[in-house]
Amino acid sequence: MAVIAEPRAFLETLFNSAVAAADPARAIASNLPEKPKGRTVVVGAGKGAAQMARAFEKLWPGPLSGAVVTRYSFGVRCERIEVLEASHPLPDESGLRASRRLLAEVSGLTADDLVIALICGGGSALLPAPPPGLLLDDEIAVNRALLASGAPIRAMNAVRKHVSTIKGGRLAAAAHPAKVVSFIVSDIPGDDPALVASGPTIADTMNREDALKIIERYRLTLPENVVQWLETDAANAPKPSDPRFAQNEVRLIASARVSLEAAAAKVRQAGIEAIILSDAIEGEARDVGLVHAAIAREVAMHSRPFKKPVVVLSGGETTVTVRGQGRGGRNSEFLLSLALGIDGVGGISALAADTDGIDGSEDNAGAFADETTIARLLQRRLDAARLLERNDSWAAFDALGDLFKPGPTGTNVNDFRAMLIQ
Repeated sequence: MAVIAEPRAFLETLFNSAVAAADPARAIASNLPEKPKGRTVVVGAGKGAAQMARAFEKLWPGPLSGAVVTRYSFGVRCERIEVLEASHPLPDESGLRASRRLLAEVSGLTADDLVIALICGGGSALLPAPPPGLLLDDEIAVNRALLASGAPIRAMNAVRKHVSTIKGGRLAAAAHPAKVVSFIVSDIPGDDPALVASGPTIADTMNREDALKIIERYRLTLPENVVQWLETDAANAPKPSDPRFAQNEVRLIASARVSLEAAAAKVRQAGIEAIILSDAIEGEARDVGLVHAAIAREVAMHSRPFKKPVVVLSGGETTVTVRGQGRGGRNSEFLLSLALGIDGVGGISALAADTDGIDGSEDNAGAFADETTIARLLQRRLDAARLLERNDSWAAFDALGDLFKPGPTGTNVNDFRAMLIQ
C-alpha cells in the first residue's frame, strides 16, 4: 500500500499536473485553422489571454496582428500581438480602453480575413463596454452586486452579456464578414463556450428577460438606469441563428474535465486510487466544503464509499455570498469550512486552489488544510467559525503560513480541489 510521506508536496504536484493539462501552447498547436487569403487578426481576453497569445504567435505560420487584454501583472511579452492589462474582478478605465481597442481591431475586415479570438476566464471584468446611456460606473456596480450575490457564474455572465456592447457575441458580429475562430479555455461548469468571459464571440439563446429574472431571483440591487436598459429590446444580444455567425468556428481547447483527469492519472502513478466527484460543482463555497468534509470523514473512519488510501478530486466554480468585510476567495472559504468539518480526524490533507493562480483578489491561489488546521488556529487564539462568518478565510491561512502561492499560471479552468485520505 502506497504511503505519501509529504502530503502537501504531493497535492501540489497534482495541481501542477492539472495546470499543465490546460497549457494553451499544447492545446492550440493541434487546433490551428487554415491560413486566410487576407489578414489574420488576433483578439482576446482573460487571465490567461497573454499566454495564449504568445503561444499562438509562435505557432502561426504567417503574418498576424492584434491585441489581447489580461489582468494586471498577468501579461507576458509577445512579438506581434499587443498585450493590454486591466482590472479584475472589478472593471476599470483600462478595461474600457481595451474593449474599444479590440472592437477597433476587428472593424473594417473583409470576407478574406480571419479573426482568432483567444478567450478564457476573467474576460467579463476585463472587457467593460457599457451600452448607450450607461457609464463605466454602472458596469462596475453590476459586477460588484453579482460578485456579492452568491449567484453561479452562468447566472452572472447572463446578466453581464446583456449590459454590454462587446459581450454576448457582439465582438464577433463586429468582425463580420471576416471568419472568427474562437479558442476557448473553459472555466464554466458544463463547458458552455458561450458563457466563458460572457461570450464576446459566441452567441447563445438567453435574452434580456432571462437577465431580469436572475436579477429578481438573487435580489440584486442595480442602478436604475441599468434596469431600464434591460427593459428595452436593444439589450438583447444577437442569437446563434444570426447570419453573421454562420461561418464561425468554436474550439474548446482546455477544460476542468481534462485537467482533473490529468491529476487523477498522476495519483494512480503513485499507486493510489483517484476518484473524480465532478468537474462542475457549484454552490456556496462553505456548503460545498462541508459536503467534502463529510465524504473525507466517512472514508477516513469507515473506508467508504471509497477505500483508503484515495485522492478525491473535484472542480467547477463555487460562489461566496459576502456577509462580512474579510479577505479571501472561494477556494480558501471552501477550505476553511472543510477544515472545520475534518477537525481532529487523522489522515486527511487537502488543497483547494484556482487554476489561474489567484483566488479572489489576493495573491494566493488557495491554501492547504488538514486535521490540525483548527487546533493550530486555536493556538493562535483565532476562531475559525468566526473568521468564516466574516468571509476572512485568507486571514486564517495566512496566520498559519498555509496559503498556496504558485503565481499566475497562464491558464484558467476554474477550481481545483484535492483531498488525500490515508
